[in-house]
Amino acid sequence: MRVVVVGCGYVGLALAGQLGERGHDVTGVRRSDAGLDAVEAVGPDVEPLRADATDPESLSALPDADAVVFAASSGGRGADAAREVYVDGLANVVDEYSSRAASPDRLVYTSSTGVYGDHDGGWVYEETPVDPTTEKTRVLAEAERIATERASEAGIDGTVVRFAGLYGPERHRLERYVEGPVTAGYLNMIHRDDAAGSIRHLLEANRARDRAVLVVDDEPVDKHAFADWLADACGVPRPEKLSKDERIAAGDLSAAAERRIRTSKRCSNALLRELGYEFVHPTFRSGYRDAVRAYRARTE
Repeated sequence: MRVVVVGCGYVGLALAGQLGERGHDVTGVRRSDAGLDAVEAVGPDVEPLRADATDPESLSALPDADAVVFAASSGGRGADAAREVYVDGLANVVDEYSSRAASPDRLVYTSSTGVYGDHDGGWVYEETPVDPTTEKTRVLAEAERIATERASEAGIDGTVVRFAGLYGPERHRLERYVEGPVTAGYLNMIHRDDAAGSIRHLLEANRARDRAVLVVDDEPVDKHAFADWLADACGVPRPEKLSKDERIAAGDLSAAAERRIRTSKRCSNALLRELGYEFVHPTFRSGYRDAVRAYRARTE
């Protein structure tokens, strides 16, 4: 299978490595020298290529492919930057491939569980209506429509993978929880290796065409309970805990940050399990094991 990973960053690099190791023809697309170096470091099975989704002219360099994965990031910037990358950039990629004699069979777009908005701690599933509550999540929801509707018009089957909170190497943010204070709510998480593995599985097993899939581990967890588990595992005192009202009453949050704190839900991975994916890290207990060891080694 020929796969092009546009925006071959945190998840994309892991995906490219997994696909390359299994004999697929993989191209990792980045726009900077540092990004291309990171793709090259994945190994000889992955070809680095310079292009920029926000620059349509550069996309003519993209090779033909059986599947395209759009995993670009806006770099944590605001809604305008997100729109430029996720909406305009994704549309540029779809348009480039739709103009060719041989278009890809599939497109996978990496979205976020943030598109569901607030459910007061209730469960959400793929069928739960999307209800984004911030400018950035509204942009993500718009990009999902491009990945399905616009791609379909081009004869490409689109799949939307909605990632829960990503963590893994260099992104465990362990100190934030063991030092506190920790605000109440639920954590929905997915280890980077499983985020990448889920896409690999959906491509190889030819599953979830023309639909969305929640990519989250087996155990959405109460933040206070997670912080206590992590502190105990690290051998440090349990951190201070705050209710949502207590955190908001401090008065130092932006409007967007306050909306995030008020947003609470538990995301189900029942469909991903039904589709046959086997997790490397079914829960945070496995996924944080190495980070806990490293923390203890630094502090003991």
